[in-house]
Amino acid sequence: MQKRVAGLSTIDKLRMLLDITKTISRSLDLDEVLNLVMDTLDSLIPYDAAGIYLVKCSQPLFETDGKLDETCVFHTQAVRGYEIDDLQELHLKMGEGLIGHVAVTGKPYVSQDVRRDPRYINARPRTNSEMVAPIISNSEVIGVFDLESDELNAYSNDDLEVLMLLASQVAIIIEKVMLHDQLIEKQRLETQLEVARQVQLELLPARDPELEGFDISAYNFPTEEVSGDYYDWVRIYDDQIGIVIADVSGKGVPAALLMSFLRASLRAATHIGYAPHISMSKVNYLLWESIERNQFVTAFYGILDATNRTLSYSNAGHSPPLLMKADGTERFEERGGVPLGMFRDSRYYEYFETIEPGEVFVLYTDGVTEAMNSSDEEYERDRLVAAVRECRHLPAREMIDFIHRELTAWTEGRGAHDDVTFFIIKAL
Repeated sequence: MQKRVAGLSTIDKLRMLLDITKTISRSLDLDEVLNLVMDTLDSLIPYDAAGIYLVKCSQPLFETDGKLDETCVFHTQAVRGYEIDDLQELHLKMGEGLIGHVAVTGKPYVSQDVRRDPRYINARPRTNSEMVAPIISNSEVIGVFDLESDELNAYSNDDLEVLMLLASQVAIIIEKVMLHDQLIEKQRLETQLEVARQVQLELLPARDPELEGFDISAYNFPTEEVSGDYYDWVRIYDDQIGIVIADVSGKGVPAALLMSFLRASLRAATHIGYAPHISMSKVNYLLWESIERNQFVTAFYGILDATNRTLSYSNAGHSPPLLMKADGTERFEERGGVPLGMFRDSRYYEYFETIEPGEVFVLYTDGVTEAMNSSDEEYERDRLVAAVRECRHLPAREMIDFIHRELTAWTEGRGAHDDVTFFIIKAL
């Protein structure tokens, strides 16, 4: 058993406590900090076994009486004086044993004879008395400090006060370490997001397509560092280009990765020369094989023929394109199939649209029509039609800027809550 240093006054103990605090505050390694505490603790309080246990809670598992339940257990962070077999048998949850009781109540506890204590769970046969203090951060118990002695009546009120002071210092250090770890993790994620953003920008076309008799432009306005929206164009022949606009379910890096996979698959199908509906079917199967069941992609893929002024296309659950005639009348192309990746054997069909001089064909993602103002009113199709009608005399790129300004004004400067992408084709 560790022996008490004889003759230590309260002032001496406070000085030693201050020295311990100074020592542990220099480190940002949690394991190192807690082991330093354990190595110096015996200078203040006698013990034969000691441990620092941090509370670890899982994600909520189920709902009971309107509240989400979660399972919290103790994670052994630093221990002294235990046999390996003792620790292997110690799997306490909140409320179990003396440390579980302290974690639930948030109050310290001293048992001068554990054999007479109904809360005690025997994890070490030689233990006769035990003292437990909560480690509290921001009014929440994040762990417990546990000391055990082979002697009866081993701990005094002075010992408990010293342990509580040390536990409060440990809580501050743990919080500091966790905040530092969170900062490091935040910086790591920001670096990854920046890399993902740069990769995604490289995947988008560097310039707008040039096709005789047409003015074509596309642009993506992401709401996060990386976007789940996607657009692309591919030169097939001198008078033909393939055009794509898509919206991947979800946001952030997972959506961006899925978008990259979609791009590679569609480009491969385009270079082989598949018709739009065949391309969609093959990409659908690839996605169905490769992605989670809760993921899917809405996509529009078409081939624009400048010689015949025709657009052959297939729509996989994407927002219906808007065709505006030269006289300002409009219609939405509602024809299409289900999103990509939802079902293994989805069938897609090829449709044809003639785009006459003066007509405008507008492709967009649902971030446009679902943008909301402060009254939770959506932008919807009618406002999109009005904006297109008002700016249809402008070049395609300026049309995109005009519609986006109208959208931003509608949301009172907040912008859309989802990614926004436009792909506009004007027949000259």
